[in-house]
Amino acid sequence: MAFKDNPLEFFDNKIVDTHSGLEVMMDWEASIMEKSAEFICHNKGDILEIGFGMGICADYIQAQGVNSHTIVEIHPTIFEKLEVWSEGKTNVRIIQGDWASVNGLTYYLNEPYDGIFLDTFGDDSLSEFKTFALSKIQDGGRITYWNNNEYEYNPYSFESVSYEQISVSPDENSYTPIISNYYMPKVEV
Repeated sequence: MAFKDNPLEFFDNKIVDTHSGLEVMMDWEASIMEKSAEFICHNKGDILEIGFGMGICADYIQAQGVNSHTIVEIHPTIFEKLEVWSEGKTNVRIIQGDWASVNGLTYYLNEPYDGIFLDTFGDDSLSEFKTFALSKIQDGGRITYWNNNEYEYNPYSFESVSYEQISVSPDENSYTPIISNYYMPKVEV
């Protein structure tokens, strides 16, 4: 069963995939989302966010006063919450589907982007992310992605990546081994 077909349970502080029992996102990630938004919104330009989750990063991106904010979300229940969240935000474009599948639908995606953020769950297309991101980012753009490890991790083999250490205090969870430090990947093109 694909993640998009799994039932979810929503709490004030987390989203749980009831099929796997895993947390999809938790509110302790807020400091990570804030730093990620600050990094990719460096010039307040055009931003692509892949995965809406609880909308934490989306709120921080909007607070940056960006020109445009495109959000791609695959899970239909989260997409319903995204629709409500996006009401009245004239700089927001929302797309329901798998980011790797909508890649070919360039009329849906405002490109090139000044910043790209990837934070998905149960994603079978991650091996395509580097090629996708480099095809959508403009010169001088910035890319970051969820690093599910408590060390510097570059699974996409970006050539120019640095890391910012962020202190975190995760609630008990079953989806990440992070204990006290998050290493935010910073890719500058």
